[in-house]
Amino acid sequence: MISFFCAKIGIEIKRRLIDLRKELFRKSIHMCTAFIPLLLHFAYTPVLAALFAVGCMYIVAEVLRHKGVEVPVVSVVTAAAARKRDEDRFVLGPVTLVAGVCITALCWKEQPAAVGILALAFGDGLASLAGKTLGHAVVPFTQGKTAAGSLMCFIAIFCVTSTICSDTELAFIIAFAGMMVELLPLKDYDNLLIPVLLGGLTQFLLPHI
Repeated sequence: MISFFCAKIGIEIKRRLIDLRKELFRKSIHMCTAFIPLLLHFAYTPVLAALFAVGCMYIVAEVLRHKGVEVPVVSVVTAAAARKRDEDRFVLGPVTLVAGVCITALCWKEQPAAVGILALAFGDGLASLAGKTLGHAVVPFTQGKTAAGSLMCFIAIFCVTSTICSDTELAFIIAFAGMMVELLPLKDYDNLLIPVLLGGLTQFLLPHI
């Protein structure tokens, strides 16, 4: 009986380690978007064109993967980063990520757009990792979101916004809004909503605070 429970605990620990490794890999890709505001500053149109091309290439690769055609590198990376909920499904995260970054860059001025994109990179990215490693207290009605993840999201967005805008009052408002959005059970669509909403809110509030 003891050996049975030990084996069961070992299997559970192994499963959690695999999930954590996948999340670390996935969020490391996610946080690479932090370089995009700097790239946009120096080469706005080429960077947007490159992002659009990458998004289109990914969609084609993912459609082919579902038809049994493995695309070198892309299919392997997608399979390695996919969550359990995405198994045997089209992995939508990269599409909403690219779309969120592109729409934010197109709709808002450089400074607010940078806030939105970096909030996505660090706020959402670090929230997920904190939730996986430190999250025990689950926030009700959020489909598993944790208090640790939400707090980390607030801190990350506050730091990003205050650094870019040099305004702690604005940073508090943007961080609180970002935390509230991150708490919503949006799945991959938070990649779209977080940068667009927070970039727009920053642009609206920046001259008035």
